[in-house]
Amino acid sequence: MSPQNYSSAASANSQTNGSIRRTKILFLGTRRSGKTSILQVLFDDLPVKQTFYLEPTMRVAKHFIDTVIPLEIWDCPGNVTADTLGASLADFSTIVFVIDIRDVYQQPVSKLVEFIVAACQVNPDINFEVFVHKAERLQEDDKIENFRQIHERVMDRLLDESPEFEQFPLNFHLTSIYDHSLREAFSRVLHKLVDSLPYLEELLNVFCSNTASPKAFLFDTSSKIHVATDASPVDQATHNLCCDYLSMLNSFGPLYRSNSNDPQISRLSPTPTPPPTATASTPASSITPSGTPPLTTSSPAPTSKPHFFPSAATSLSPSHPGTTLTYHLVTPHLALLALLPTTVYEMRRGLVEWNVVWFREGVREIWEVERERSTGEVV
Repeated sequence: MSPQNYSSAASANSQTNGSIRRTKILFLGTRRSGKTSILQVLFDDLPVKQTFYLEPTMRVAKHFIDTVIPLEIWDCPGNVTADTLGASLADFSTIVFVIDIRDVYQQPVSKLVEFIVAACQVNPDINFEVFVHKAERLQEDDKIENFRQIHERVMDRLLDESPEFEQFPLNFHLTSIYDHSLREAFSRVLHKLVDSLPYLEELLNVFCSNTASPKAFLFDTSSKIHVATDASPVDQATHNLCCDYLSMLNSFGPLYRSNSNDPQISRLSPTPTPPPTATASTPASSITPSGTPPLTTSSPAPTSKPHFFPSAATSLSPSHPGTTLTYHLVTPHLALLALLPTTVYEMRRGLVEWNVVWFREGVREIWEVERERSTGEVV
């Protein structure tokens, strides 16, 4: 399997030229454990049913992903070892080990312990995450029991290696490509790698406080991984709802375009007065699902190319009466999804949009700093 690249062509060239420093994640596991299908579903939007036709990974495939920080993910074949990897384990910030929940546990557990011991010798601060994968294959009781057995066997084997591993920080996640548990698990992996996470969370807390929002997420638009969220607990149903809404926008968004792109309409129509939360700009594209409020535009600073930030909203009645789910694009890769009381959104929309503008300004400043640091412009 040849190396694949899920980022833009410009990012790919930068990586090839060595001008972008990317945070490296190592994906390990036995053969047919589901490593490649996880990456394809997350970052290449591969339909789940097509994962059955994926060929086994025969050599290391490197995937370059651009989100709030640039990532480089290594998808390794099942027979790779620390000696045959072709790179030092000290180069990686996180190791994700995938275990098939219905597999015979002896081989994957031994392989996991082998990598933990080898990695701790060269990089004691490395993050280890275990995805107990293909959870959809079992009933709920069997799923929980198998998950518990895998956890116990791994910790027992580590304790046999050395008493120092008794308190080893090893995180286990129950995952499946058939639901959003995989995105939730990878979000937790990403959170440990983003140095600016506390600042993003504080911006979300301020937004929720100013708009009476019970929950807000900052999502990566392509992979539907939430980069950050506010301080309130994450409700699984709310997280799944946001993921589904983002999927719908990604699917139907390209069908719509802004009328401002038509020169004839632009010539005949009067110049619109910008809303109080935005400055005048020329829209470049649009994502307006049917039944959602009109899009707003904003431009934080005059540039040679006008900025356009799509937004959308939908009422959650009757499942969540009196609640509106909103979407606002923040950067080319990130979007704000927030739950708002419908009365607040309808009667105080200007205040909501004003807070969105300030939230966008803060996130874009953080995003610019992260981008400059990855390109070596900031030490």
